[in-house]
Amino acid sequence: MNKRVLLAALPLAFLIVFSLAPLARLLAEGRGAVSAGLLSDAYLQWRIGWSFLQAALTCLLCLLIGLPIAWSFARFDFFGKPWLWRLLMLPFVMPTLVAAMGVLALFGPQGVFGLNLQDTPVLLLYGNLFFNLPLMIRAVGEGLERLPPSRLLAARTLGASPWRVFWRVEWPALRPWAGSACCLIFLYCFSGFGLALLLGGQRYATVEVEIYQLVAYELNLADAGALALLMLAATGALMLLYAWLERRMAAPMKVERAVAQAPAGWRQRALLLASLALLLVFAGLPLLAVAARALAALGRLDWAVVWQEDTRLALWNTCRFTLAATALATALGILQGVAAKGSLGLRAAAFLPLLVSPVCVAFGLLLLYPALTASLGLLLAAYALLAWPFVARNLTQALESLPVSLPAAARTLGASPWRAFWRVSWPLALPALRRGAAFAAATALGEFAVTLFLSRPEWLTLTTLVYQRLGRPGQENADLAVVLSGVLMMLSLLAFCVIEWPGSRQDRRKPC
Repeated sequence: MNKRVLLAALPLAFLIVFSLAPLARLLAEGRGAVSAGLLSDAYLQWRIGWSFLQAALTCLLCLLIGLPIAWSFARFDFFGKPWLWRLLMLPFVMPTLVAAMGVLALFGPQGVFGLNLQDTPVLLLYGNLFFNLPLMIRAVGEGLERLPPSRLLAARTLGASPWRVFWRVEWPALRPWAGSACCLIFLYCFSGFGLALLLGGQRYATVEVEIYQLVAYELNLADAGALALLMLAATGALMLLYAWLERRMAAPMKVERAVAQAPAGWRQRALLLASLALLLVFAGLPLLAVAARALAALGRLDWAVVWQEDTRLALWNTCRFTLAATALATALGILQGVAAKGSLGLRAAAFLPLLVSPVCVAFGLLLLYPALTASLGLLLAAYALLAWPFVARNLTQALESLPVSLPAAARTLGASPWRAFWRVSWPLALPALRRGAAFAAATALGEFAVTLFLSRPEWLTLTTLVYQRLGRPGQENADLAVVLSGVLMMLSLLAFCVIEWPGSRQDRRKPC
């Protein structure tokens, strides 16, 4: 126990200094500002109401669209299925600015389809679907894999139609999985910032955007703190519901893997083709649009314009900030991951940074450490705070899933506990550590909200440079913004390749 406390001391101290203490300062700022007058303001009522509505609509759309896609993936076998299942992770590593640029390239003022949907809620909802539809598909797909095929066969032998089998057998078993996915989707959409800032416009911006505007443009810290307090209350309630659903899903059950069959008949083939088409429309087209627009804009721009001083500075800062934050997040994640093995409390502590939106994190740091807002260390610490839970989570899961017999065998051969861990457990956990570090790098690479709050002009990054170029008039600025978005997309693709790169021949045969 003493060793566990020593290992967890540094991560927990980091968590207290850069998360719990700023959170407490934010609560103190907002508690005194919450009043009936603030909540009765029609403008803020619309902001709060729309934040809830767009998150709820996204959950509903993800459920309606994701269910048939997940069912098709689980029940049908087709060419390229393992790689398509892997590609569902791609939106998770994409910066929000890349997704926003893709949506604007499709449905913006000069969109590919000729439909200018700017200043409508469609853009934000479509952007939300890009990020969250794969989450629903993977969650429901995992639930379908855990459903014993014997139940389905029993229902079919009793004369139930395929629809009745789904409604009476599959759907009741999938409800906890779909419910947990809806909780996460609602949380991500409700506390999202980048998409709402770029796609919501003046009318359809969310509470997170309003908090940023109150701080950055009006210096109204009291109202911003009150809104942040409401956000924390809503996200906290959602995470409690999510934890309850996760506990239900963790109940032990016998898992019988169903064997996927090739689609038989035109109805099944049509369902599979429709599912693949929906997946392309909502998860693939924005990235394809960014790539196409970036190549076209690169042909129009002069190389001297692309390789300006601010571009070089942004690229250099993005690379060095990402590497530094990833190194810090990996070190903290290793300590936390090793210490949290078998400890529910330490595992839960690693998820605390994910409960608070980046806007609230940055706002809390701004309030608690005003003298350090011009410090690069504070910015990198905020990056690492948002990234290290991915490392800790992956490493802890890998260590807990290792057979107990392996280190025990090493101990019987005379190895000390440290040597058994270093020579047996650690090499087997390295792939999980690699995946966690890649997720941490992708998080730091695309971080936008924290940068807007805490950055200085000389700390310009690719995300802030894209945002600045979008705010300037002229085709040259628009072209440069889409080219830089393409660069961000390529860097994110590199992180994705690290995450999904198979480590062995056995891994290559796994569908996910």
